[in-house]
Amino acid sequence: MNRNLMLKFLACLSLAFTLSACSVNPVSGTPDLVFMSESAEIKKGKEMHEQILKSMPIYQDEALSKYINDIGQKLAAKSHRPDITYHFTIIDAPDINAFALPGGYIYINRGILAYLESEAQLAAILAHEIAHVTARHVVRQDAARKGASALSVATTITTGSATVGDVANMWGEAAVSGYGRDMELEADGLGAEYLYNSGYAPEAMIDTIGVLKDQEKFARYRTKEEGKKAKSYHGVFSTHPRNDTRLKEIIAKAGTLPEDKTNHQNQETFREKTQGMVFGVNYQAQLAQKEEDKQRYFHNKLGFSVLFPPEWQVRNTRNAIVSEAQDKSAMMSLYVARRPKDQSPEQYLRSVTGGQLVTKQEGFKQFNQLVYTGLMEAKEQETPQRVAVIYQGGKAFYLKGEVVNSQEGTEYDELFMGAIRSFRPESSARSNRKSKTIHYVKANDKTTFEALAKHINLGAYTVQYLRLINGMYPRGEPEPGQWIKIVK
Repeated sequence: MNRNLMLKFLACLSLAFTLSACSVNPVSGTPDLVFMSESAEIKKGKEMHEQILKSMPIYQDEALSKYINDIGQKLAAKSHRPDITYHFTIIDAPDINAFALPGGYIYINRGILAYLESEAQLAAILAHEIAHVTARHVVRQDAARKGASALSVATTITTGSATVGDVANMWGEAAVSGYGRDMELEADGLGAEYLYNSGYAPEAMIDTIGVLKDQEKFARYRTKEEGKKAKSYHGVFSTHPRNDTRLKEIIAKAGTLPEDKTNHQNQETFREKTQGMVFGVNYQAQLAQKEEDKQRYFHNKLGFSVLFPPEWQVRNTRNAIVSEAQDKSAMMSLYVARRPKDQSPEQYLRSVTGGQLVTKQEGFKQFNQLVYTGLMEAKEQETPQRVAVIYQGGKAFYLKGEVVNSQEGTEYDELFMGAIRSFRPESSARSNRKSKTIHYVKANDKTTFEALAKHINLGAYTVQYLRLINGMYPRGEPEPGQWIKIVK
């Protein structure tokens, strides 16, 4: 084939590929170079959602969940993609975050709800996340071409890290760190439009950003006091000030509702739905989970728990904790040692296996633990052994799963990996602690946050937390007759 024919062939091939990969963006109406159809996007979102339900705690409050779903569905109906099915879920976590996954799956952390003042602010957060879905921000990023496993996404969101192993993918990282300034601004503008179309004042978007900026300001204060790394909602607000001219222009384009039409602040309803909501760590949920996990093995002294395969018998030996199938077909052994100072989990795994060949290796992070696992050929067994190292604090756990007498129809490696993925830290000291909850009271002429802090224990930063949850950070004080939140 001569050079001209080759160039024509490549041009045609490129055009064919481009046409097959393009679709119309639901927001702009212009061609959008993406590598995923809408049906594939929804399928991927469903897959991720199912894994998140297994991997992350869901807040159990039927009335609050319905309230958030009703608001979300109202906003979604006024969006650029009203025909897909939207799902709204409250994650039972104290962190300040909300995120969207492909295909209409929206999540909001319980933690962020405590710092909002009205239904309009709640609607602003939901509208912003809906906008990420309608603008297909997830599938417009380059990393979307590579795909991502649902478990990787859940791990990234759970740990707040996308730096270990295969969790460094776009979907999980975007849920933690945001989509970049341009896409976040687009989501603010679209979200403001959805607010306006649903009867909420678009300015609620700026008010909500103010709430989040106060969190960032407090995080910087704590960082200075404690020398720790600050965390911020969606990661982009350090370059996204509430008085940003570009932001105000984008929000203003949505329109301005007349005074008599702005009827969705609904502060009273918002107070009613969030009264009694857990603030901080949900210790009761942790205890309930322990009671539900009848098969989960807890080791209070070593501070961990693991879910061995159903009906396997567990026994403590002098050197290891051993779990064995009732038919003696397979077993798992768990060993513990002091974590080596200068070895990665991969290096430690190589040392404890005596340098034997380990295949299908992968490293990841779960529950703030470093994990490295793989398959090791065993001379006397037909089936490779599953081996894993888990670093938790100053301890190194080595898990080995081996098949002694393989039974047809049993996926042993799935059982082994299920146990490894279930391994998590436990604190027996926390089990008897009582969760703190949000309550609303009216301030009087003697009410100050310093005075309230004498009767409310939220640690070293009680005054700051009280101001944050009441939208008065850093120096505000309540007015007599004003509804304020307290924690008890």
